[in-house]
Amino acid sequence: MATSAKPVLDADTARQIIDPASYASWDPLLDTFDRLRDENPVAWVEPARDAVHPPFWLVTRYDDVMRMSKDNATFLNNPHTVVFSLTEGIEFAKAMTNGSEHLVASLVTFDGDTHRKYRKLTQDWFMPKNLRTVEDEIRGIAHGAVDRLLEGGAEADFVKTVSAPYPLHVVMQIMGVPEEDEPRMLMLTQQLFGGQDDDLNQSGMKDLPPEAITQLVAGAVADFEAYFARLTAERRANPTNDVASTIANAVIDGEPLNDRDMMGCYIILAAAGHDTTSASTAGAMLALAQDPEQWVRVKADRSLLPGIVEEAIRWTTPVQHFMRTAAEDTEVGGQAIAKGDWLMMNYVAANHDPAHFDDPRRFDAARSPNRHLAFGAGAHQCLGLHLARLEMRILFETLLDRIETVELAGEPARSRSTFVGGLKALPLRIVAA
Repeated sequence: MATSAKPVLDADTARQIIDPASYASWDPLLDTFDRLRDENPVAWVEPARDAVHPPFWLVTRYDDVMRMSKDNATFLNNPHTVVFSLTEGIEFAKAMTNGSEHLVASLVTFDGDTHRKYRKLTQDWFMPKNLRTVEDEIRGIAHGAVDRLLEGGAEADFVKTVSAPYPLHVVMQIMGVPEEDEPRMLMLTQQLFGGQDDDLNQSGMKDLPPEAITQLVAGAVADFEAYFARLTAERRANPTNDVASTIANAVIDGEPLNDRDMMGCYIILAAAGHDTTSASTAGAMLALAQDPEQWVRVKADRSLLPGIVEEAIRWTTPVQHFMRTAAEDTEVGGQAIAKGDWLMMNYVAANHDPAHFDDPRRFDAARSPNRHLAFGAGAHQCLGLHLARLEMRILFETLLDRIETVELAGEPARSRSTFVGGLKALPLRIVAA
């Protein structure tokens, strides 16, 4: 029997869960999740006076998050936003979109048949069979990234030199975006996903009021849309063998995509297609730099590499949460949930649940099974999971071939972000092979 009483989260813990700075202080945040899984695994989060937002349920246990991820009929991506937002940002999005809480309409905001139809447009591009045709190209990009790393001498910031530009270049090549436009794509992505971290958005956002931040993010969306509108016109006039041509000339139910949905397709691939892989790549390198013996082992035995890749994705958990809306009265973890309630599936908490992962804070390349939730699950499982794994494997094969030893040259730093997070700085000392 589900309990109907709402276990309200205390104000300090609630503030920690929604504060971007909390996700830059990893261990204290994991301590909080450990406590919540034991004491209050499905907790009601009410708005604070300095952070007004709709109330929501925070879900922290692996089993509950997995069940919600797979039940796409009960837990919807509409009508409420799928990313935690303050009320001011939600109202701004509604004003910009004639009523939708989603500033961008994309695969991550669609449900049911609409989601299936849009996912089908590009999913073949990201299946292993097709990715094998671009593997040599990706390997060339990886060598270029390692060239830049070694050109920097004995010390370099791995994030700025390798893990940020490398997956960006890969996904832009697949999409058909010219290389000279990649810096613009990176800047816009950082304004979308790094908007809570002033080192990443490079716009002085920390000194801006919430309404100005929201408008800056909206400006990044508008810039994305203007860019891809021009690319659409080019690909309709002269189609090529790239994802941009697929999207520009796509038809659903006999009709071309409307502008809003088309731009959503571009933006989700251009933005989410590299930022998350960047975070996992940096996480893997951090783990190896902290454990020289593991670096030596994998250098000698490449069969260990898939385990390192998979564990880095779990350990880092780049997409830190998604929100869902209850389609009907239901229950989660024995807690009654009302129709229309907003829920946060916290993947950081789920991927560090000791009931499912032994010693979850330890990086264990031999962890098996490793059924983590960093890619989600069910119908909304990440479209680019095969590409992410391939990119990381190829890059680390190249790094292991060309670097003899690696160690930390300073303190790593994580980004301030509640949504997409990871390392923003990873200073390394390297010796070339």
